[in-house]
Amino acid sequence: MKRDFLYYFKRDLNKLKKEMEQYPNEASLWLTPDGINNSAGNLCCHLVGNLNHYIGCVLGETGYVRNRTEEFECKDVLRSVLYERIEATIEMLEKVLPDLDLSQPYPKGYFSVDMGDNHSLLLQLLGHLTYHIGQINYHRRLLGTSV
Repeated sequence: MKRDFLYYFKRDLNKLKKEMEQYPNEASLWLTPDGINNSAGNLCCHLVGNLNHYIGCVLGETGYVRNRTEEFECKDVLRSVLYERIEATIEMLEKVLPDLDLSQPYPKGYFSVDMGDNHSLLLQLLGHLTYHIGQINYHRRLLGTSV
């Protein structure tokens, strides 16, 4: 089952990278038309930060320090840097997930509610990842940058 999680996280992080590649230029990654709060670039930073915090830092003790505010405030990060962050996140998952005991309770204090065991948390994080990838896809198409 751990291999399943690694497979789906890698699959979806590669989808994230593919979505980012389909924007015609780096500037379009950071656009927020009326009614849209978050750019594709900010959502990418948020997803990488989220996974590195809840899986890398908390479960894998990687030492990652999250700045959630920065995830939504940064602007004009180069696409190549975003790709590097996605690849580094995949590498972290390849190190942490194979040794993870899915039946262990997820440590308390990171969420306002009890998240249950590591298995339940990974399901939640996978859903969060796919939700935001869908938003990025819609953002790209809304901007008229469909490929």
